[in-house]
Amino acid sequence: MAQERVCVGAIAGAFGVRGEVRLKSFCAEPGAIADYAPLWSEDGTRSFGLRIIRAIPGGFAARLTGIGTKEEADALRGLQLYADRDRLPSLPDDEFYHADLVGLAVFDTGGAEIGRVRAIHNHGAGDILEIFAPGRRHALLLPFTRAVVPTVDLAAGRIIADPPDESPGDADD
Repeated sequence: MAQERVCVGAIAGAFGVRGEVRLKSFCAEPGAIADYAPLWSEDGTRSFGLRIIRAIPGGFAARLTGIGTKEEADALRGLQLYADRDRLPSLPDDEFYHADLVGLAVFDTGGAEIGRVRAIHNHGAGDILEIFAPGRRHALLLPFTRAVVPTVDLAAGRIIADPPDESPGDADD
Protein backbone atom coordinates (compact mmCIF):
# COMPACT_ATOMS: atom_id res chain seq x y z
CA MET A 1 0.00 0.00 0.00
CA ALA A 2 1.29 3.42 -0.89
CA GLN A 3 0.15 4.85 2.45
CA GLU A 4 0.19 2.86 5.67
CA ARG A 5 -3.29 1.57 6.41
CA VAL A 6 -4.84 -0.62 9.09
CA CYS A 7 -7.72 -3.08 8.62
CA VAL A 8 -10.70 -1.73 10.59
CA GLY A 9 -13.60 -3.81 9.28
CA ALA A 10 -15.09 -6.07 6.65
CA ILE A 11 -18.23 -6.36 4.56
CA ALA A 12 -20.33 -9.42 5.42
CA GLY A 13 -22.73 -8.98 2.49
CA ALA A 14 -25.81 -7.01 1.50
CA PHE A 15 -28.43 -5.77 3.96
CA GLY A 16 -31.77 -5.10 2.31
CA VAL A 17 -32.36 -4.21 -1.32
CA ARG A 18 -31.14 -0.58 -1.55
CA GLY A 19 -27.38 -1.17 -1.49
CA GLU A 20 -26.82 -1.21 2.27
CA VAL A 21 -24.13 -3.58 3.55
CA ARG A 22 -23.64 -5.68 6.67
CA LEU A 23 -20.53 -4.20 8.22
CA LYS A 24 -18.32 -5.92 10.79
CA SER A 25 -16.17 -3.46 12.74
CA PHE A 26 -12.80 -4.52 14.16
CA CYS A 27 -12.46 -1.30 16.19
CA ALA A 28 -12.32 -1.25 20.00
CA GLU A 29 -15.34 1.07 19.82
CA PRO A 30 -17.21 -0.53 16.91
CA GLY A 31 -19.17 2.58 15.90
CA ALA A 32 -15.96 4.60 15.60
CA ILE A 33 -15.26 2.94 12.24
CA ALA A 34 -17.31 5.68 10.56
CA ASP A 35 -14.92 8.31 11.97
CA TYR A 36 -12.02 6.80 10.00
CA ALA A 37 -13.59 7.13 6.52
CA PRO A 38 -12.77 7.16 3.74
CA LEU A 39 -12.13 3.42 3.99
CA TRP A 40 -10.08 1.62 1.37
CA SER A 41 -9.89 -1.80 -0.23
CA GLU A 42 -6.71 -3.72 0.64
CA ASP A 43 -5.11 -2.93 -2.71
CA GLY A 44 -5.99 0.77 -2.38
CA THR A 45 -7.85 0.91 -5.68
CA ARG A 46 -11.28 1.67 -4.17
CA SER A 47 -12.33 4.03 -1.42
CA PHE A 48 -15.67 4.45 0.29
CA GLY A 49 -17.38 7.03 2.42
CA LEU A 50 -19.34 5.34 5.21
CA ARG A 51 -22.57 6.11 7.04
CA ILE A 52 -23.85 3.73 9.70
CA ILE A 53 -27.63 3.27 9.47
CA ARG A 54 -28.17 1.20 12.62
CA ALA A 55 -26.78 -1.60 14.76
CA ILE A 56 -27.76 -5.15 13.74
CA PRO A 57 -26.74 -8.52 15.22
CA GLY A 58 -23.02 -8.99 14.55
CA GLY A 59 -22.34 -5.47 13.33
CA PHE A 60 -24.00 -2.59 11.53
CA ALA A 61 -26.21 -1.87 8.55
CA ALA A 62 -24.29 0.80 6.63
CA ARG A 63 -24.20 2.75 3.39
CA LEU A 64 -21.03 3.02 1.33
CA THR A 65 -20.64 5.77 -1.24
CA GLY A 66 -21.02 4.49 -4.78
CA ILE A 67 -22.99 1.37 -3.76
CA GLY A 68 -26.66 1.66 -4.70
CA THR A 69 -28.00 -1.84 -5.34
CA LYS A 70 -28.21 -5.16 -3.53
CA GLU A 71 -26.09 -6.73 -6.26
CA GLU A 72 -23.30 -4.15 -5.80
CA ALA A 73 -23.43 -4.69 -2.03
CA ASP A 74 -23.35 -8.50 -2.44
CA ALA A 75 -20.30 -8.17 -4.71
CA LEU A 76 -18.40 -6.62 -1.78
CA ARG A 77 -18.93 -9.63 0.52
CA GLY A 78 -15.64 -10.47 2.23
CA LEU A 79 -14.00 -7.14 1.32
CA GLN A 80 -11.75 -5.95 4.12
CA LEU A 81 -11.80 -2.21 4.76
CA TYR A 82 -8.69 -0.23 5.67
CA ALA A 83 -8.30 3.20 7.24
CA ASP A 84 -5.36 5.55 6.80
CA ARG A 85 -3.11 5.11 9.82
CA ASP A 86 -2.99 8.86 10.52
CA ARG A 87 -6.80 8.91 10.98
CA LEU A 88 -6.67 6.36 13.81
CA PRO A 89 -6.30 7.40 17.45
CA SER A 90 -2.96 7.15 19.23
CA LEU A 91 -2.80 4.24 21.63
CA PRO A 92 -1.49 4.07 25.21
CA ASP A 93 1.93 2.46 25.68
CA ASP A 94 0.46 -0.94 26.58
CA GLU A 95 -1.91 -1.22 23.58
CA PHE A 96 -1.02 -2.09 19.99
CA TYR A 97 -2.63 -2.32 16.60
CA HIS A 98 -2.46 -5.90 15.33
CA ALA A 99 -0.83 -4.63 12.13
CA ASP A 100 2.11 -3.38 14.23
CA LEU A 101 2.74 -6.83 15.72
CA VAL A 102 2.60 -8.97 12.57
CA GLY A 103 6.12 -9.69 11.34
CA LEU A 104 7.90 -8.87 14.62
CA ALA A 105 10.61 -11.25 15.80
CA VAL A 106 9.80 -13.08 19.04
CA PHE A 107 12.53 -13.97 21.52
CA ASP A 108 12.34 -15.94 24.75
CA THR A 109 13.48 -14.41 28.03
CA GLY A 110 16.93 -15.94 27.50
CA GLY A 111 17.38 -14.13 24.16
CA ALA A 112 16.84 -17.12 21.85
CA GLU A 113 14.67 -16.39 18.82
CA ILE A 114 11.38 -18.30 18.87
CA GLY A 115 10.06 -17.11 15.51
CA ARG A 116 8.00 -14.30 13.98
CA VAL A 117 4.42 -13.22 14.53
CA ARG A 118 2.39 -14.40 11.56
CA ALA A 119 -1.09 -13.40 12.79
CA ILE A 120 -3.13 -12.39 15.81
CA HIS A 121 -6.36 -14.23 16.53
CA ASN A 122 -9.16 -13.47 18.93
CA HIS A 123 -11.92 -16.02 19.38
CA GLY A 124 -13.52 -14.20 22.30
CA ALA A 125 -11.19 -15.00 25.19
CA GLY A 126 -8.36 -12.60 24.32
CA ASP A 127 -5.70 -12.17 21.69
CA ILE A 128 -3.51 -15.11 20.66
CA LEU A 129 -0.20 -14.61 18.83
CA GLU A 130 0.46 -17.10 16.04
CA ILE A 131 4.24 -17.50 15.79
CA PHE A 132 5.90 -19.22 12.88
CA ALA A 133 9.41 -20.59 13.14
CA PRO A 134 11.47 -22.51 10.59
CA GLY A 135 11.87 -26.13 11.68
CA ARG A 136 8.50 -26.31 13.44
CA ARG A 137 5.71 -28.35 11.86
CA HIS A 138 3.03 -26.22 13.55
CA ALA A 139 2.74 -22.61 14.53
CA LEU A 140 3.23 -21.76 18.18
CA LEU A 141 0.17 -20.09 19.72
CA LEU A 142 0.78 -17.80 22.69
CA PRO A 143 -1.76 -15.87 24.72
CA PHE A 144 -1.08 -12.15 24.35
CA THR A 145 -1.03 -11.43 28.06
CA ARG A 146 1.49 -9.52 30.15
CA ALA A 147 2.48 -12.78 31.91
CA VAL A 148 3.38 -14.55 28.64
CA VAL A 149 4.45 -11.49 26.63
CA PRO A 150 6.07 -9.09 29.09
CA THR A 151 7.75 -6.85 26.49
CA VAL A 152 6.75 -5.44 23.11
CA ASP A 153 9.39 -3.13 21.66
CA LEU A 154 8.02 -1.72 18.41
CA ALA A 155 11.04 0.54 17.89
CA ALA A 156 13.40 -2.45 18.01
CA GLY A 157 10.95 -4.67 16.10
CA ARG A 158 10.88 -7.40 18.74
CA ILE A 159 8.75 -9.12 21.32
CA ILE A 160 10.01 -10.86 24.43
CA ALA A 161 7.87 -13.87 25.40
CA ASP A 162 7.93 -16.32 28.29
CA PRO A 163 6.08 -19.26 26.75
CA PRO A 164 4.77 -22.03 28.99
CA ASP A 165 6.98 -25.12 29.03
CA GLU A 166 6.12 -27.67 26.38
CA SER A 167 5.78 -31.27 27.42
CA PRO A 168 8.06 -33.66 25.46
CA GLY A 169 5.13 -34.82 23.32
CA ASP A 170 4.31 -31.25 22.27
CA ALA A 171 7.65 -30.33 20.74
CA ASP A 172 7.82 -30.24 16.95
CA ASP A 173 11.60 -30.27 16.71
